[in-house]
Amino acid sequence: MKGGKNLKKKKSSAPLIKGNKKRFSSTKDDSFFEGAEQKRRRKFNGDENIESSDDDDAGAYGSGEDEEEKEEEIEETAAEKRKRLADALLERLRAKEREKEEEDDGFEEEGDGRREKDGERDSLIAKLLQQNQLEESGRVRRTIASRVQKPETTQGFQFLVKHRQPVTSVALSEDDRRGFSASKDGSIVHWDVESGKSEKYLWPSDEVLKSHGVKDTQGRATKHSKQVLSLAVSSDGRYLASGGLDRHVHLWDIRTRQHIQAFPGHKGPVSCLTFRQGTSELFSGSFDRSIKIWNAEDRTYISTLFGHQSDVLTIDSLRKERVLTVGRDRTMHLWKVPEESQLIFRAPASSLECCCFVSNDEFMSGSDDGSVELWNILRKKPVHIVKNAHAPLSEHIEQSNHEGFSNGHKENDAKDSSRCGSTALSWVTSVAVCRSSDLFASGAGNGSVRLWEIENDSRGIRLLFDLPLVGFVNSLAFAKSGKFLIAGVGQEPRLGRWGRVSAAKNGVALHSFELS
Repeated sequence: MKGGKNLKKKKSSAPLIKGNKKRFSSTKDDSFFEGAEQKRRRKFNGDENIESSDDDDAGAYGSGEDEEEKEEEIEETAAEKRKRLADALLERLRAKEREKEEEDDGFEEEGDGRREKDGERDSLIAKLLQQNQLEESGRVRRTIASRVQKPETTQGFQFLVKHRQPVTSVALSEDDRRGFSASKDGSIVHWDVESGKSEKYLWPSDEVLKSHGVKDTQGRATKHSKQVLSLAVSSDGRYLASGGLDRHVHLWDIRTRQHIQAFPGHKGPVSCLTFRQGTSELFSGSFDRSIKIWNAEDRTYISTLFGHQSDVLTIDSLRKERVLTVGRDRTMHLWKVPEESQLIFRAPASSLECCCFVSNDEFMSGSDDGSVELWNILRKKPVHIVKNAHAPLSEHIEQSNHEGFSNGHKENDAKDSSRCGSTALSWVTSVAVCRSSDLFASGAGNGSVRLWEIENDSRGIRLLFDLPLVGFVNSLAFAKSGKFLIAGVGQEPRLGRWGRVSAAKNGVALHSFELS
């Protein structure tokens, strides 16, 4: 019975539901509910069909936004811009080759002959571009050292820029037209290579620096906080990075010479900086034994590399995601950033002071005992060592095997000690390589800058010329073409005050070379 009653109840409820359906379905005819039904349909049919209920009312006001969207669509994308610039470069190269051919031949061919010439020209341009790419990436070494003509006695270093205190770092832009230098007085100078015209970078007020990310320093860092120890220029010529005793990495806009960002994080002075070629990736080394990676474009911190057991002194990088560093722990580290691994190279008997890449697999270093070393990624010991690289030339030639020498001193001949110079003065303070070539230079505290040739297959290092200069050579920068060398000189060494040469000038010196 109960089951029957339930059945009856269910039956009786059925027509009510039908009636309700009819009643709700009748609302479709009502214009009041028409908008609500459309909104519900838009909501569940997918995001692409969603529109606001005020579209009809805002039609007049939305026309301006549509026009702005159309204008944005007209603007070229990054890929289109790259293609346009590449096409323009190819056209310029074709025009140059065409002019050369017309000068050589004296007339312009037509028809099939001209098409053949165009094909040969394009293949030649392709080879040139490929060669340039290989040289830029460090896979092919240019032969420049043998083309450098011996400088005349009248030719020497010419001072372009003067500083009040010793210069600690110099850097060149990618096109070698502009140079940058920094000194212990905190000044950063931007100068033209040809004319020597210079302009100073002005430090903003403390309030502006704090708004750009500077944090309050602690301990001894508050004293001489503006002293700059290192500089680096990005490949696109937009950013200049500086680091010093205030433990911050400062970013400057080269076009406006304005301070734009400060990166805190290091717990010690920032001693060295480098940009990875072709990118805005910035590496900084510090006395806190760490290397930090930053993105200058996004103005963000990326990561930190640990491995050194003492102060990091020098850093360098090429196009690959690899970084070369030297520390006071007598080691040189090659960091493979994507693999998160490192190779450690130990100095045989001295402390390394400076380093730079020759190619992706070869690099140079200078030591505090006056030695210059050539390294290979396949060996943990130097491939070739030049001991007493900055000893006086007469003794350097007489004692080519360097036996009985230590930093320019003869162990058992006190008479020659004043002539040879002290340990501190023969300390190799800087090295620089002409990019993707067999030419490199080294500088020391005795003021001399020496040019060297890396022999074929890295068999050894051969001395080319000695370029006299008074003072501590704290930094070197080679032009990409190899036509000139920039030296940052000071009365004191870059990272201390343990030596002083009163006769030296504080400034930036340039030496030009003639290539055969």
